[in-house]
Amino acid sequence: MSIPQPTPLASNFLVPNGTFIVELIAFVVIVILLARYVIPPINRAMTARQDAIRKQFADLDRAKEEANSAKDEFESQIADARKEAAQIREQAREQGAAIIAEMREQAQAEAARIVEHGKTQIEAERQQAVASLRAEVGSLATQLAGRIVGESLEDETRQNRVVERFLGDLEAGAPSGGVN
Repeated sequence: MSIPQPTPLASNFLVPNGTFIVELIAFVVIVILLARYVIPPINRAMTARQDAIRKQFADLDRAKEEANSAKDEFESQIADARKEAAQIREQAREQGAAIIAEMREQAQAEAARIVEHGKTQIEAERQQAVASLRAEVGSLATQLAGRIVGESLEDETRQNRVVERFLGDLEAGAPSGGVN
């Protein structure tokens, strides 16, 4: 068996062949074309996208700050409204207490007026009853005295004098001594 002998050109791997040079030139041309026409628009698109994302983050941060500010303002307004409502409730309680006190005073004044009117009316009715009883007791006393004395006491002056003396004795608590 015989060993084949390599050809002198095929045996040296360090020497480039023609295919390698063509491939190398094609590679360089493709890299140049990519670097000149393809990569810059891609870089511009990526830069624009990064700028858009940064802007969206900035807008988001600003919107967050505005939302927090609006939230703080809303909470402040709610706190103020609660304070105002508490003040209004307190004023209403005070006004209610004042109205109740005023009504109580009016009711007590009205009750005192009614009691005083009742006392005045009772006193007037008592005076009227006393006067009526005097007249009736006087006429009964005159009739009784007339029967006891045996003479008529129809004379009005005499009758009034006897009645007054009789009633005076009754009020004094002393027994009547009779008619003279």
